[in-house]
Amino acid sequence: MMSAPYDPDAASHPPAGAAAAAVSHPPAGAAASSSSGLTFKLHPLVIVNVSDHHIRVKAQAACSGDGTSAAPGQPPRVFGCVIGVQRGRTVEIFNSFELVLDPVSGTLDRAFLDKKQELYKKVFPDFYVLGWYSTGSDVQDTDIQIHKALMDVNESPVYLLLNPAINLSQKDLPVTIYESELHVIDGSPQLIFVRSNYTIETVEAERISVDHVAHLKPSDGGSAATQLAAHLTGIHNAIKMLNSRIRIIHQYLVSMQKGNMPLDNSLLRQVSSLVRRLPAMESEKFQDDFLMEYNDTLLMTYLAMFTNCSSTMNELVEKFNTTYERSAARRGGRGAFM
Repeated sequence: MMSAPYDPDAASHPPAGAAAAAVSHPPAGAAASSSSGLTFKLHPLVIVNVSDHHIRVKAQAACSGDGTSAAPGQPPRVFGCVIGVQRGRTVEIFNSFELVLDPVSGTLDRAFLDKKQELYKKVFPDFYVLGWYSTGSDVQDTDIQIHKALMDVNESPVYLLLNPAINLSQKDLPVTIYESELHVIDGSPQLIFVRSNYTIETVEAERISVDHVAHLKPSDGGSAATQLAAHLTGIHNAIKMLNSRIRIIHQYLVSMQKGNMPLDNSLLRQVSSLVRRLPAMESEKFQDDFLMEYNDTLLMTYLAMFTNCSSTMNELVEKFNTTYERSAARRGGRGAFM
């Protein structure tokens, strides 16, 4: 099982001096990055659940014309809990469920939360409430109050924020995980959000589910060819991204070997561990299996082509017979040609 590392701060962090200024004066209660040393693993099911929650609430608000829960022109925010396990310094987020929030007072329905916890404990006894999630482009001032309300369930909850805005130029996932830390600001201690890195972790069942969702037929009645083209485009983009990341690692290792970059044993161990997870592609068994699958694919392609040609020839013969019978009937001549 391979994890895809993702650093949400790599593309958005300012230089060291600006980062220090961001910690001193955090906008909307958020600082630059976490220093807790925790490792977060996020499963795709959580992202799918939050996205589904947002789409449903947005569609319901559009149908009812209710825009009281969000600013004009802004989609309504959704809230929920994330659950999973913590093993030492590793926090793994497996699933999530929705929360009921009073739009007027901004308080959580604790009875609903306790009921949900009880139900999930019966099915997943090892899962605990690790924190909560919401949607939006950035942390809001009111988020810290919801965060504090969950501290009696988990003394150090995490906050997962999904940005539903579509950004075609963005290649990374629009998901950010925040931890809370107590910082002294203007002489008084304040609880603020700090960003944390995470990796995407999947199991076989999740990969099958995500693949099934990706192959669903479009609502506009798209053909099978359209779906195949979209699927192949997705595979092509994934291979391009993998190739670019491998190239970056290779260039970094070459620079390190030449002495242009300082030697980092920790990074070398991570690269070695990553390479050892990859299957060996030069084995004789792989070549035999690959050639067999390749030949089977070519055979199926040829059979499909022959079937298509035979169908076209049958249609041509039927049209010829129909035309010949009509002309022969008018002349009183012979019957059909075939």
